[in-house]
Amino acid sequence: MDVILSNFVMGGLAAQGACVLTNPVDVVKTRLQLQGELAKQGTYVKPYKNMFHAMVQIARNDGILALEKGLVPALYFQFFLNATKLSIYSNALDYGLLHDDKGNVSLYRGMFFGALGGSVGTFISSPFYMVKTQLQARSAKAIAVGYQHKHASMFEAFRNIYKADGFFGYWRGALSSVNRVFVSSSVQIATFPKAKSLLLDNGWVTHPVMLSFCAGLIAGTLLTLTYAPLDLMTTRMYNQPVDEQGRGLMYKNNLDAFAKIVRTEGWRGLYKGFWPIYFRSAPHCTLMFVFFEKLIHLRDKYVYKLDIS
Repeated sequence: MDVILSNFVMGGLAAQGACVLTNPVDVVKTRLQLQGELAKQGTYVKPYKNMFHAMVQIARNDGILALEKGLVPALYFQFFLNATKLSIYSNALDYGLLHDDKGNVSLYRGMFFGALGGSVGTFISSPFYMVKTQLQARSAKAIAVGYQHKHASMFEAFRNIYKADGFFGYWRGALSSVNRVFVSSSVQIATFPKAKSLLLDNGWVTHPVMLSFCAGLIAGTLLTLTYAPLDLMTTRMYNQPVDEQGRGLMYKNNLDAFAKIVRTEGWRGLYKGFWPIYFRSAPHCTLMFVFFEKLIHLRDKYVYKLDIS
């Protein structure tokens, strides 16, 4: 198998493995981000008090399987996003494009290729993210937050979106998602190898799996701090209702969304769903890199027959 193609496939499979385990937290994150949308604090009913209360409420009102809502489009999104992102990054690493004159991995080059791969991948997979968000937001009336779309499945969602907005309706809000992933990918991809080098060079962590785990945890933590507001705006852009021309009825673009959220919900409104983002992003980042490195190891050992100790 061609190395570039195999890196693409391995990256996608690694992300899907992480997605299955973290999707329930993603459902909770979506609900908390939509709770009290464009409403001042204290003026709306809060069906979800916190992340753990939200899980109980969802399971009680929508059923336990509702915690995996949107899983199918989420798997497609993760595959195309991270297959592209990790493939571009790993191939840049293999061809020496990330190293400086001294042979060290350059932070800025890592950020560039991480952002490039993430931006390309998220634009390609944007339709799946929109459908994922809308399916995750759909709930029983007693705990409903945000606009409630009618689709009950991924295929029904694609059909409804096409009927209402045409082919280009699938990429409504894509720019918002690209901005989000541009930041998150550059942080995630750039900090992971740096964290590994720091931990290994200082002798703090030497076991391969634990090294990937700890480096992924550091990368995931920094990721959450930098992109939480962008993630919230993306969720709202994708879930908002649209007019007959497919234009959003609540937000025109990211700047409009930012201004309206700050004006009505305050600065804290930008960080709604912060803890679910953290508890999803850090494990997801960690698991993805662990799965990716193990898959690459198995490929090199059994497909390319390399002598790996």
